[in-house]
Amino acid sequence: MKAAVIESVGKAVVAEVPDPTPGPREVVVEVAACGLCGTDLHILQGEFAPKLPIVPGHEFAGEVVGVGTRVTEVAVGDRVAVDPSLYCYECRYCRTGHNNLCERWAAIGVTTAGGAAQYALAPVANCVKLPEHVRTEDAALVEPLSCAVRGYDVLQARLGAHVLIYGSGTMGLMMLELAKRTGAASVDVVDVNPARLETARRLGVSAAATNPDELDRPQGWDLVVDATGNAAAIQDGLDRVAKAGTFLQFGVADYATRVTIDPYRIYNQEITITGSMAVLHSFERAAELFANGVLDPDVFISDRIPLERYPQALEQFAAGVGRKIVVVP
Repeated sequence: MKAAVIESVGKAVVAEVPDPTPGPREVVVEVAACGLCGTDLHILQGEFAPKLPIVPGHEFAGEVVGVGTRVTEVAVGDRVAVDPSLYCYECRYCRTGHNNLCERWAAIGVTTAGGAAQYALAPVANCVKLPEHVRTEDAALVEPLSCAVRGYDVLQARLGAHVLIYGSGTMGLMMLELAKRTGAASVDVVDVNPARLETARRLGVSAAATNPDELDRPQGWDLVVDATGNAAAIQDGLDRVAKAGTFLQFGVADYATRVTIDPYRIYNQEITITGSMAVLHSFERAAELFANGVLDPDVFISDRIPLERYPQALEQFAAGVGRKIVVVP
């Protein structure tokens, strides 16, 4: 089968790889679409994946075309979205309900072959069936949405909060849509990319700007979310949290990224700084929200690119052109 392969740092190709064979509790999924994510760029840079080469792709959905001998939950022909998370269920963090912090954390498309391929292997427990009205090629959005749902679990957002989001790429826009549905009094978005800001305005924001100084909230925001991973954005966002407010590091920063905090201000103003790592007890909820129309796939997915052009799709994504880019085998 054809698959995208990150062979070494900075090098992605499309190559022939062996077809997957399911174990007793695994299924083979014929991939309908696989989304590109910032994590894929980190893998290309030599981060996250424990070793290369790797077939990337942790945001995917498709049709079950093969099942293991002990699989009863799904059948050939079922359409599924796949949670890429792989946990040991034995370490301290798994045993205390923090599976996403598993000491042996692994993920399809990061530590094992992923969905940027014609076929992908997944544990049956990670497969969520799609209702008839959901297009399989759109359901690659379920995984990033599940990360956003986890982010709002961490935020513990309260009704009437004023929210500021840095970044109006896919994840920033998903956080925007969830903020609107969790009773925010206002949702403002900052991005240096004017085209992406236009999408935020289309979805409905209280205000959007390329410079946060243009926004009128001198007392700060109750909830500030960084969805960029950019040091300058993070630093600016930390300075704009209101008293008793919360800053959420949601975007994935490079390992070397550093910012400065003001410990006295954190103490004196009771500011919370927290993070949200991937998926935790949120995939099924995201699938239900998606099926109920929380996102418009035609707005979120800007490009559907053939798998054969995966390296070019990565370049486009890295350049910040478009919104969610999916590759289609």
